[in-house]
Amino acid sequence: MTNPASIADTDHNALADLLMNNGLDNSSDDIDDLTSDNSNYATLTDALEQTVFESFDDGLYIGMMSGTSLDGMDAVLCQFNPEISNEDNTQPPMRLLATYSQDFPPRLREVLLALCQPNGVQALTTATDQSDVDSKTEPKSEPYSELDWFGWASREYAVFASEVVNTLLQQSNTDPESVLAIGCHGQTVRHRPQMGFSLQLVDANIIAERTGISVVSDFRRRDMAVGGQGAPLVPAFHQALFANPDSTRALLNLGGIANITVLPANEEDQVVGYDTGPANLLLDAWTSLHTDNDYDAGGAWAQSGTIIEPLLQQLLTHPFFAQSHPKSTGREDFNLTWLQDELQAFEQANANISYSAADVQATLTELTAISASTQINMFISDSKNSSVYVCGGGALNDYLMKRLQAHLPHYTVQTTAHLGLAPTWVEAVAFAWLARQTLMGETGNLPAVTGANKGVVLGQVCFA
Repeated sequence: MTNPASIADTDHNALADLLMNNGLDNSSDDIDDLTSDNSNYATLTDALEQTVFESFDDGLYIGMMSGTSLDGMDAVLCQFNPEISNEDNTQPPMRLLATYSQDFPPRLREVLLALCQPNGVQALTTATDQSDVDSKTEPKSEPYSELDWFGWASREYAVFASEVVNTLLQQSNTDPESVLAIGCHGQTVRHRPQMGFSLQLVDANIIAERTGISVVSDFRRRDMAVGGQGAPLVPAFHQALFANPDSTRALLNLGGIANITVLPANEEDQVVGYDTGPANLLLDAWTSLHTDNDYDAGGAWAQSGTIIEPLLQQLLTHPFFAQSHPKSTGREDFNLTWLQDELQAFEQANANISYSAADVQATLTELTAISASTQINMFISDSKNSSVYVCGGGALNDYLMKRLQAHLPHYTVQTTAHLGLAPTWVEAVAFAWLARQTLMGETGNLPAVTGANKGVVLGQVCFA
């Protein structure tokens, strides 16, 4: 595609010449002189409308997302248009033109999961690799330290993402030059807001080179630079597409981690959004450990078990649940090792209680449902005109949806499909929207959500 920086320079020079020709470089401060000639005024208007940011308003964007659950990479091709509207506010101001999803290559997924845990790559590094490092011989091309694995995975992730994008373009018969930018979040391998940093793994240079499309990435760290948690970022997108002046809407995203967005009917009230706790992250990990499946399809396995109430209450004592918002979490707080430690402590304190693996799955499902619904009820319990919409992979978990409805009895719990966007594509579309915000020079964070001291333009742009 044409380098947007070149467009900007061209428009800037043309506009500068126009202003100079109209005498704005003279000492006169009276802009009325500029508008005295209608033809000149029209020319100035045309020049302003052709600036780089205006041209990025309603073009095509690609959004990509691979969440904490690492179940695959989603990609969408979409177009945003604020003029799209309908009488009942059920359709968002955007068009979803094409979608594509692909499972991670097994080796890449294995490495990404290892990188999510401190020193997790030690099991990937063989004794032979280390002996090569210790000797004077040239080391092997295989990574042999955490930093090397990070570099390897950054490249492999980008190569895989490029393949996903090119497949999306091919299947939708879309010319890469017609796409303004790709919004690629990358893979979060470490999120430490209390330490002021968050690491998303991806090499945007490779994606830009292999697709011919500019890439916006590294969304979180600019928010953190102004005091924010760097997450969640999706609530700003939720507000832009789903806010309704006639009702308060609560959106619950059930990815690896669960997070809520509360969109008040009154525009003067602040949007609220934050992580509420674990979701598919623990459900998938426990399922993979005890069955031949990567996830609990429809929640059938969990539904076959019985909730272990004493264990549930123990899990709810995790400090994260008692924190006030804004707050965010991830695999650093909730992971399989944490769960196994909790189970060991539970067994020592409750030797008389027997349970099955399915019972634990039922309890983990209830943990997600009750931790999320408790937070939602804090904001909409007194509102008669409120609704709850669920997105993310967890929206396909029938048993989890049933448990959410049980804890939210006064509202119909339904998916974002009722708002015009299928639940599985919401986050990918969100990062297409965030990429557009970046190119438009518009803020992408909500300070009330992340805790930042101001709104900022998010992301770094790698031009094709």
